[in-house]
Amino acid sequence: MQTKSVQTTPPEPAKAAAAAQHNLILENRHLATATGIKRIVSYDDTAASLETQQGGLTIGGRGIQVSELSLQTGELKIYGQIDYVQYTEPQEKAERLLHRLWR
Repeated sequence: MQTKSVQTTPPEPAKAAAAAQHNLILENRHLATATGIKRIVSYDDTAASLETQQGGLTIGGRGIQVSELSLQTGELKIYGQIDYVQYTEPQEKAERLLHRLWR
């Protein structure tokens, strides 16, 4: 039996992967810091709907205040009584799912 030697090199960090990174830090249910935010879809005093690099994000509760959005870094801070966090799939993935269902 003959063995083959395969040389592998570690993958280089992809710029796209770094750009697609998203983090959410929730502190005492009164402060949320999110990174990877592309835009604020809508917000009021009960919820904030956001578009992240990885899909939709809704943060809801009471007295929600959106502040400190940095378009350069994609970081956003939300204050208030945070009761829930909900993620949704990116639009293109949702469209592909619908396409597969209608075949």
